[in-house]
Amino acid sequence: MPLISVIIPAYNAEKTIQETIESVINQSFSDWELIVVNDGSQDRTVEVVDQIKDPRIKVFSYPNTGVSASRNRGFDKSVGEFISFLDADDLWTPDKLESQLNALCSHPEVAVAYSWTDYIDESGHFLFPGQHATLNGKIYSQILVKFFLENGSNMLVRREAFLKVGGFKEALFMGEDWECCISLAKEYEFVAVPRPQILYRQSTGTASDNVYKYEQECLKVIESIFSDAPASLQHLKKHSLAHNYKYLACKTINSQPTPKKGLAVMKFILLYALNDPYLKSNFKLMFTIFVKSLGFIFLPPAIYQNLLGSVKSIKLKD
Repeated sequence: MPLISVIIPAYNAEKTIQETIESVINQSFSDWELIVVNDGSQDRTVEVVDQIKDPRIKVFSYPNTGVSASRNRGFDKSVGEFISFLDADDLWTPDKLESQLNALCSHPEVAVAYSWTDYIDESGHFLFPGQHATLNGKIYSQILVKFFLENGSNMLVRREAFLKVGGFKEALFMGEDWECCISLAKEYEFVAVPRPQILYRQSTGTASDNVYKYEQECLKVIESIFSDAPASLQHLKKHSLAHNYKYLACKTINSQPTPKKGLAVMKFILLYALNDPYLKSNFKLMFTIFVKSLGFIFLPPAIYQNLLGSVKSIKLKD
């Protein structure tokens, strides 16, 4: 019986899933099973996976129901003592599973291990580092404010812990990974592996690329998590809203420029300012984003890209 179950939810992932699976095959830790949950793909996703000859890989196909249901279905098919999820366009460094497993084995009181994230583009080229947070132990209050794991391709979790919190909420189509980690953090301790081991792909046309939809889903998560938070932590809600809008502004300004997105950035900056009690500490970052948003609105995309060709992407900072 494999020690770790890796679960990949896949929807129309023919362009990236082979590289994603190879990043699992190339892990230094080899006692794993890989469960690919085909979520009603209409492209060659299943055909690409079937061409990879490794007996540890299993494929299950279902009608399209979304990423949360796909992850939960993959968990139901899994047998590993430890569970890790990997989106079909993200990558792991070869030491990811081994490092996180060692962290959990060294800390039997901990249920979740996580690593740092770096961002890559559609071609797999490095864009910018993630938050690189290192928070250990009881991190419930911190993760209420910001999702420092950054994505659903990060955690390695003990099976019994994931089962106890009930998995991913299938009513959520974005932010479900944050909500799941909050549920885990409320009950269990976390441990960080302070190395960038998750390569998170920034792709156009994905669900999170729809910034207004992403905003609404994140607000749903915030309302849900704070309705369940104790009274002593309710004051953190404004901090959570502020960080959410700062993240949305950074995410949008790093995408392909359009006037609509420029207006969205201005909206996010305003809502950030209304919720952030420490506005002055982030003034330079937000002013830079505001200036860039003017370029989104008033400049043709080609001219804007030429002007900013030598400027690095804006990193979300605390």
